[in-house]
Amino acid sequence: MRRPLQTSTGAVTVAPLLLVDLKTDAGIVGRSYLFAIARQHLKPLAAVVEAMAEMVKGDAVAPYALERKLRAKYTLLGVHNVLLFAMAAIDMCAWDALGQALGEPVVRLLGGEPRPIPAYNSNGLGIQKIGSLTNEATQLVAEGFSAVKLRLGRPSAAADIEALRAVKRAIGPKVTLMVDFNQALSTAEAIRRGRMIDEEGGVLWIEEPIRADDFAGCAKVAQEVATPIQIGENFMGPEQMAQAVSARCCDYVMPDAQRIGGVTGWMRSAALAQGAGLEMSSHLFPEASVQLLAVTPTGHWLEYVDWADPVLRSPVEIRGGMAVGAAGPGLAMQWNEKAVRKYAL
Repeated sequence: MRRPLQTSTGAVTVAPLLLVDLKTDAGIVGRSYLFAIARQHLKPLAAVVEAMAEMVKGDAVAPYALERKLRAKYTLLGVHNVLLFAMAAIDMCAWDALGQALGEPVVRLLGGEPRPIPAYNSNGLGIQKIGSLTNEATQLVAEGFSAVKLRLGRPSAAADIEALRAVKRAIGPKVTLMVDFNQALSTAEAIRRGRMIDEEGGVLWIEEPIRADDFAGCAKVAQEVATPIQIGENFMGPEQMAQAVSARCCDYVMPDAQRIGGVTGWMRSAALAQGAGLEMSSHLFPEASVQLLAVTPTGHWLEYVDWADPVLRSPVEIRGGMAVGAAGPGLAMQWNEKAVRKYAL
């Protein structure tokens, strides 16, 4: 990675990606990728994708029908975690292939129009020394952004507040700032640090302060802390998002295309967010997210990372703080085959 990222859960120094091609008998290739978190996960992820591929071989490229079939096949195992990731990859490939067949981007297949989306730079501001933190904050804004995200979750609340103050000074009041604890805190500590952040002011949201699936605890934090609480990157499908919305555990939501179930899962979640009146942002996967947010009624912010850029011919561009997707049909993702060979494991 261009900028290794230290979070409260550990260091992210490489981006292990599983590239997926869905080949049709019409000669069209739909593409997507999965973020495996660690290299060791690539082989098991690939094995599940390949198993599912055998189940849909010869079927029409109809994403909703494919999803229904795969969900039925995995009823007994449960559609969560690795199984859901693999299903999401196939779903995104199918939408990409369908868009190519019709000569339209996915955003138009969904009834929308391509448009720039407000984006924040999430390529840095991990847990690090104050001096390097402020330098990196300035660099991230200089890359064309008007918003950045800071990782918190240091051993002490005082150290977190010191980092927050330093970054705020470095970027100035005109730049939007989000903070992310990456599930580091207990409910009581999240309330304590959240109130400290309230007193500092100038923070758009506090992301994942406690364990991602502790909706009762998160609801308590949201009730006690004035700064909006953001969760959602770990929602396992729209069903779990519905549970979170029902628990009133957050002020914003930010599904992840891989965990929510691809394009199909995203659209169902966008309807949930609209019904609940919750602004909805994205987590990772900017290439798909820039199109999906364009048709999301409560679309909010795109999380920009450049982790897949080295293997893409035309990555997402940032213009005036806005994300602009690559032109082309489907999801407009084409592999840079030379780079793929270079980085292949």
